[in-house]
Amino acid sequence: MTAESETVGSAGPQMPEIVPESPTIRLVVTLALAGLISGIAIMGIYEVTLPTITANKARVLREGVFKVLPGANRLQKLIYVDGDLAPTADTRKDEQPIYAGYDMDGSFVGYAIPGAGPGFQDTIGLLYGFKPNTRQVIGMEVLESKETPGLGDKIYKDAEFVANFRQLSIEPEIVTVKKGKKSAANEVDAITGATISSKAIVRIINETNDIWLSRLPEPGAEPPLLEVQTEAAESAKTVD
Repeated sequence: MTAESETVGSAGPQMPEIVPESPTIRLVVTLALAGLISGIAIMGIYEVTLPTITANKARVLREGVFKVLPGANRLQKLIYVDGDLAPTADTRKDEQPIYAGYDMDGSFVGYAIPGAGPGFQDTIGLLYGFKPNTRQVIGMEVLESKETPGLGDKIYKDAEFVANFRQLSIEPEIVTVKKGKKSAANEVDAITGATISSKAIVRIINETNDIWLSRLPEPGAEPPLLEVQTEAAESAKTVD
């Protein structure tokens, strides 16, 4: 028997080798645990704040309806179903409502129509008033915007620009012109330095008109105000 054989044969039972835990594994586990905890925390905060966020959006929308429909102080939510506009208290996610505004006597004032589309920075959400008997936009309110502060945000801060939408003809369509060049009833003076944002507002309204104008009844045939629904809306002080 050789010396090598004698050495191997005389060795006792071999102990399993202990491999040190990899720093990378520890890091991955720590990050995964932190992510899980953060996710749970975010979901909890979201659930707690959701009612407040929803109520604030409803309040802003309600106030916007009355801003874009001068003379209206009562409203009714409408959806397009089976070829007609129908009053509703609730809407599903796949249904986009519009709002009919009425004065204190229940006489129809106009429609407040929501629209949205890409701006210079992000999506712009707006609401505009439409008077079907004159074929005019009679008000515009930006509800959501992330346009550039000091420039693009003038689409809702610049009073002169917003005033463009108070007696604005939609025929043949609304167009944007260079500031100071407005000469026709369907033209909007763009904001100097924020032409893209200005054109985005006009484009959104034109595109939304393409969807809704064919759905609206003839002037004089607007849905009547339902007192029960309106009273409920007034007492709740909210609009979905």
